[in-house]
Amino acid sequence: MADTLNQNTTIVVSNKKRSSGSDECEHHDDSFFVSKKQSKSLVWEDPAAALANARHEFGEHGGVNMSIEASATFTVMEPETMRRMFAGELGPDRDFFIYSRHFNPTVLNLGRLMAALEGTEAAYCTASGMSAISSVMLQLCSSGRHVVASQTLYGGTHALLTHFLPRACNITTSFVDVRDLEMVKEAIVEGRTNVLYFESVSNPTLTVANIPELSRIAHEKGVTVVVDNTFAPMVLSPVKLGADVVVHSISKYISGAADIIAGAVCGPASLVNSMMDLHQGSLMLLGPTMNPKVAFELAERLPHLGLRMKEHCKRALEYASRMTKLGLKVIYPGLEDHPDHALIKSMANKEYGYGGILCVDMETEERANRLMNVLQNFTQFGFMAVSLGYYETLMSCSGSSTSSELNNEEKELAGISPGLVRMSIGYNGSLEQKWSQLDKALSKMQDKMPF
Repeated sequence: MADTLNQNTTIVVSNKKRSSGSDECEHHDDSFFVSKKQSKSLVWEDPAAALANARHEFGEHGGVNMSIEASATFTVMEPETMRRMFAGELGPDRDFFIYSRHFNPTVLNLGRLMAALEGTEAAYCTASGMSAISSVMLQLCSSGRHVVASQTLYGGTHALLTHFLPRACNITTSFVDVRDLEMVKEAIVEGRTNVLYFESVSNPTLTVANIPELSRIAHEKGVTVVVDNTFAPMVLSPVKLGADVVVHSISKYISGAADIIAGAVCGPASLVNSMMDLHQGSLMLLGPTMNPKVAFELAERLPHLGLRMKEHCKRALEYASRMTKLGLKVIYPGLEDHPDHALIKSMANKEYGYGGILCVDMETEERANRLMNVLQNFTQFGFMAVSLGYYETLMSCSGSSTSSELNNEEKELAGISPGLVRMSIGYNGSLEQKWSQLDKALSKMQDKMPF
């Protein structure tokens, strides 16, 4: 693990308010982060329980909801205090804030909840999922270093590793099939490889990563494991399974309403602190700052994430099973014929299912587009749109949309068929109502009727 921690910086926060003349007082509050004791006991049993166990922040005047700290800058009561704050002697752990690009109480509270969700010491929330990914990679890898990554990744992440980082930072990446553990092991160059990067459930092919074994291989060679868990919040807990760092696009399931762009980095306190270092921190210096009003809204949605995920997953499994019986080529980890079914079953948190996304391989882009057109415009089953985690079903042809950054050879290696339709299954309406709409669309496809 890269260790550029500024020892004077500690990301903890008090829920007490300072008053005039109290700049020098000591606070003895619980850590902002999930404690090690908590992470070993409650967090791993159930992510929802971990969230419920996290300290609830009240509003400034005792409101059941926390207050939104909308200030960009913060005052001090004594002139000497500002010098001490910039020297790192006083910080968020004692309720001292300088500027919201550095730390903001509302954003830090969301980070505390994200740390609870993923069972990590720390978390920091960012303006987008890509900013979280980029900041982590830039913090862990310096010029001349090397990354080993899954060959099946979200297109934006693939472009970052394939094009931007080599050009701008002299950081190179070897892409591997993460199912082939020997291939992963051989790709790691001891002393040069810093990061093993993969998605817990891959976008869009729904390959499931063997997180315990991949983490073991990486750690034997001194490599940090970074996992994108955007597709499987609540379902999988990568740090429990051996990973070091978890990144999220909070825009997806955690938001749940397709109205917010946000990201998060969850990991060891030493890493998150180093990313906020005044001189060398990627988050501090690149400034992908989350708006506190956004953080407030997201914090209000986290308590029902578990309920939403259970319904997403329940419907995805039901539709995948029924579509398979109709003879469609369906890809879904919850199906027993999926090559990673036993693996995800062994790793998944109980009662959360196998994910809310399924894929249907229509073989050609023309057939994929025809299916999506009928599903949206004739039977109202869902919407043609990228992203996922919305309460309505969202559909896209991955090869020509979210994976379009990959060239044809890269798509083939990743297993992305030209006709692969990715469906993020929603929970709006009743299950049978939505299945009827889906079934009618499939019947229309089989009849090859003009539309």
